[in-house]
Amino acid sequence: MCALFLIRLWNMYQKEAGCDAVEMKKKELILEGLDCANCSLKIENEMNALEGVKAEVNFATKTLTLTYGAHEDEDLMKKAEHIVHRHEPDVVVTEKKKNKTTEEIFLLEGLGCANCAMKMEEEISKLPAVESVSIDFATRKLRVLPRYGALSIEDKNRMSGIIETIEKDTKLILAGTEESQLEGEYQRILRVHGKDLSMIVLSGLLLLAGALMPLNDTVRLLLFLLSYLLVGGEIVLRAVRNLVRGQVFDENFLMAIATIGAFLIGEYAEGVAVMLFYQVGELFQSMAVERSRRSIADLMDIRPEYANLIVDGAAVKVSPDEVKPGDVILVKPGEKVPLDGVVVEGASSLNTSALTGESMPRDVESGSEILSGFINQNGLLKVKVTKEFGASAVSKILELVENASGKKAPTESFISKFARYYTPFVVVSALLLAAVPPLVLGDPFSMWAYRALVFLVISCPCALVVSIPLGFFGGIGGASRRGVLVKGGNYLEALNEVETVVFDKTGTLTEGRFTVTRILPEGDLSESELLEKASYVESFSSHPISLSIVSAYGKELDRGRISSYEEIAGHGIKAALDGKIIFAGNKRLMEKEGVTVPQLSFGGTLVYLSEGGQYIGALVVSDTIKSGAQETIRALKDMGIRKTVMLTGDLKQVGEEIGTALGLDEVYTELLPQDKVSVFERLKKETSGKIVFVGDGINDAPVLAQADIGISMGALGSDAAIEASDVVLMTDEPMRIVTALKVAKRTRSIVWQNIIFALGVKGTFLLLGAFGVASMWEAVFADVGVTVIAVINAMRVMKTEHL
Repeated sequence: MCALFLIRLWNMYQKEAGCDAVEMKKKELILEGLDCANCSLKIENEMNALEGVKAEVNFATKTLTLTYGAHEDEDLMKKAEHIVHRHEPDVVVTEKKKNKTTEEIFLLEGLGCANCAMKMEEEISKLPAVESVSIDFATRKLRVLPRYGALSIEDKNRMSGIIETIEKDTKLILAGTEESQLEGEYQRILRVHGKDLSMIVLSGLLLLAGALMPLNDTVRLLLFLLSYLLVGGEIVLRAVRNLVRGQVFDENFLMAIATIGAFLIGEYAEGVAVMLFYQVGELFQSMAVERSRRSIADLMDIRPEYANLIVDGAAVKVSPDEVKPGDVILVKPGEKVPLDGVVVEGASSLNTSALTGESMPRDVESGSEILSGFINQNGLLKVKVTKEFGASAVSKILELVENASGKKAPTESFISKFARYYTPFVVVSALLLAAVPPLVLGDPFSMWAYRALVFLVISCPCALVVSIPLGFFGGIGGASRRGVLVKGGNYLEALNEVETVVFDKTGTLTEGRFTVTRILPEGDLSESELLEKASYVESFSSHPISLSIVSAYGKELDRGRISSYEEIAGHGIKAALDGKIIFAGNKRLMEKEGVTVPQLSFGGTLVYLSEGGQYIGALVVSDTIKSGAQETIRALKDMGIRKTVMLTGDLKQVGEEIGTALGLDEVYTELLPQDKVSVFERLKKETSGKIVFVGDGINDAPVLAQADIGISMGALGSDAAIEASDVVLMTDEPMRIVTALKVAKRTRSIVWQNIIFALGVKGTFLLLGAFGVASMWEAVFADVGVTVIAVINAMRVMKTEHL
């Protein structure tokens, strides 16, 4: 019997010890396509019901983490797939790779051709060492995910070779290692394109000499050829190299064929002039693109260059990266706050507009929390650093904005695909235009060949592939200056399709702080007398409602007047004030003490008071509606939002009163976090357009992740909510939601202006060229000139002052 007891005791110990008694393993599974938070809870519960298995589902990251005994390894994957598919049949279950590689980021210095960027991306993706690659033309960032570990020097050399073959002036450098240039933008362009500019000038002089000077035909032809080789020789070489590599339909090939064709039909001067005009246009296009990039960079010029670290009582200027949490730094008037921290000495006003978009300065003193990127306006501050630079507010914001343009909007993706088919279509049309009419109509071949060459010059889609990414990136940059961080062009475009906006209540539409909203004295007692009695009774409690009552009284309390004090759990407080027994609490407390109270109905918490066994009045304590919340709901409806909804865990009466005051369409009350998910899932099914959820709390993260667009109140919101959201409001002002929608509408408007303008002009010139009205000069304008105009127009999206 004793032996049996010892065996059972040992088995219990093994079960309790778990990891120590049995070899345990850990596996992470990716649940691709998981979009039901409620289902994720069921999956987790069923997996945990399996013997010897501990499971955890992270809905935000779509991962299932399993800890289990080594002997169960074989069947566990099948069991996990079976359980997952029972609840979510379309979810793809894959095992997370253990040897996780880190994305490597490079800068393409000198990149000025969006079409070339697409080709670079395509060619680099074919390298064996590359798992995935993306090039962001707006920021010139090349992001590479290596297939195995990290890229070798040979891999980087191959990438560099591909890039320079496609665009010779583009250099591959590691992001962050580029040298800071003190020169202006135009000086930088002259430095990069000085050689090209010299060739353009010399070629222009030779062209004028050949066209205007009295020369024999042979000398004139030689001048034209020399002029052509100066500006077009490199383009012809690139066209040949690309042709060998199978890249036929690019702007180098089109310009080479068009201008050589002009020579073959005897249009020498026009062939040279078109190539010269094309190169001049390319230079202006480069200047316009670089200027637009500079404008966007200026919008986000919030990165601090140094920090004044206090060492042995003296301030030493160091890089912000060198400062550690716990260090104390000095922030002088006019300087940017380099790192997040708490003021330990001094007082000042801070300009927060670069991060929050707020025009009014924020006053700080000892004990105030401040964020990196704020600008100190007057006082001298000593700040104790709370976060290292990589985790500071300014670093997170810059990372969000810089990575945002990597998530392409559907319009961008469509234009990229359109460009692949558009150019070949025009080339084939040009061949048919050159060959068919002479055969059918009997016209001279040279006439229709010239018209076909005009077709070729017009066909380059640069205006679209350049201006549209810049438009979306400019919209993201402009929104950031208004205190709205959009994590991608896809979310910016999706904001145009919103039909339903769902709000959390506390901290989103309301302040999240209790205040006394009504004072209801009984008999001859005045409001001030009732509030005074309530304040004394509540003065020893730390409950939020008690603190709000004491705060509403606002006068200094003589606690010596309280001779006894007792908190009654779940009911309220009993205290002796000036020798008289006063009870303050809920209705249950009054009933318990035999005090009859009137039937009151107000949105908020009722605090009843009795003195000497008699009811003397009540206070209504409630959460106050945020300033601007009503205007936000009204503005959303004016913008065409069909339904506004609020989800809250508050009592029905409280929630409905706030909903009525705000003019919301629907209010759901008394919800637990899992109930919010269920209600949101139903609302999502009922909505044909996009649905937005706006929240700020840790319990909002599952709903934020499930929404088409999740918006978090970033200033005071939790890290989990910000991580799960797609749009972050840097202040807790609800009107920023309206700002985000307005920026999205303005961005879409300008992007479509460019699409319609570019296609309209090109379509018009294609028709004019086919009928012999447009020459190759006009064709070059339809290509390069339209691109420059579209880029300049795209930059208007950053001007959001009127929003």
